[in-house]
Amino acid sequence: MLQINNLSERINKHKSEISGAVARVINSGWVVLGPEVKRFEQEFAQYIEARHCISLANGTDAIELALRAMGVSEGDTVATVANAGMYTTTALLAIGASPYFMDVDTATHNVTLQEVEKALSFGVSAVVVTHLYGLAVTEIESIASLCSKKGVALLEDCAQAHGARINGRRVGSFGTAASFSFYPTKNLGALGDGGAVITNSDQVAQKVQGLRQYGWSSKYKVELGNARNSRLDEIQAAILLEFLPGLDACNSLRRNIAKTYCVEINNANVTCDQVNDDSYVAHLFVVRSTQRNSLREHLKSAGIASDIHYPIPDYQQPVFKDEYKSLHLKNTAQLSQEILTLPCYPEMTHVQVEQVVHAVNTWKP
Repeated sequence: MLQINNLSERINKHKSEISGAVARVINSGWVVLGPEVKRFEQEFAQYIEARHCISLANGTDAIELALRAMGVSEGDTVATVANAGMYTTTALLAIGASPYFMDVDTATHNVTLQEVEKALSFGVSAVVVTHLYGLAVTEIESIASLCSKKGVALLEDCAQAHGARINGRRVGSFGTAASFSFYPTKNLGALGDGGAVITNSDQVAQKVQGLRQYGWSSKYKVELGNARNSRLDEIQAAILLEFLPGLDACNSLRRNIAKTYCVEINNANVTCDQVNDDSYVAHLFVVRSTQRNSLREHLKSAGIASDIHYPIPDYQQPVFKDEYKSLHLKNTAQLSQEILTLPCYPEMTHVQVEQVVHAVNTWKP
């Protein structure tokens, strides 16, 4: 079965670098918040062209702690999209804040400036913009400018868009802060979990550093409430340091696969939204079909795995019961019924890509 993402291919390809990174940590005697973490934080901040990188245990902690550091607290309302897997909404619920759900564009799957304007008019305390499936939000510069003008904090969720650019600037450099995930399947992934907050704000950086380690302002002196133990370990940092230099090249390989799909998939019942520039790093390659289940069964019979990212809008999740029963976001609802994710990862061979193309093209609902 051709998988969505074959991590064993990546691990085998870089086995010597991974072994060297692990050995480096073992030989150093540092396992938490040591030289590998410090070096990774410096190099990833330089990569994004930001002042600060504070590494954390996972990407969801990065969202929550960034929001807390930006001043979001219990009772606040924060704007977010509802088509990105509930991750930001989960962080908001942990804080005790309420989500204001914004709709998205059907072609990009991302939020628009118009939706952010509506959220700001509603009076949200902060805005979270998600760069979904590896595609940078087209209007991020205008959104950042508007939020700044209104005095509203902006968090970029970059968990699926490491390295994507808008007008030469990498995502993560536009907002008050940005959150990243280094889950193994991400474009920049570790061999365990991990995350980070990127920011140009000294104040936000200082708060996140305290929140990730018990709320300490100095050792054993707790000044910040709602803190936790959320630290990237040395081994994961060392592995990320090995993968970081090749990130842009891997993104290019992903983008080439996506381009091949969009050019060669020719089925009237399947929609591919093509993006060829560096605003897209093809974390996931998603097509749309009104007969998704039929296509998925056809792919399975052809030995090709597929997945649905994401089938349930946040506002329809059972955790909310009837709280949002009157809310209907037209585009979000449509996408949740039509999206299907095809295999796309840097180690895919041309033969495997053509196998997927052939399977999609021969599907008849």
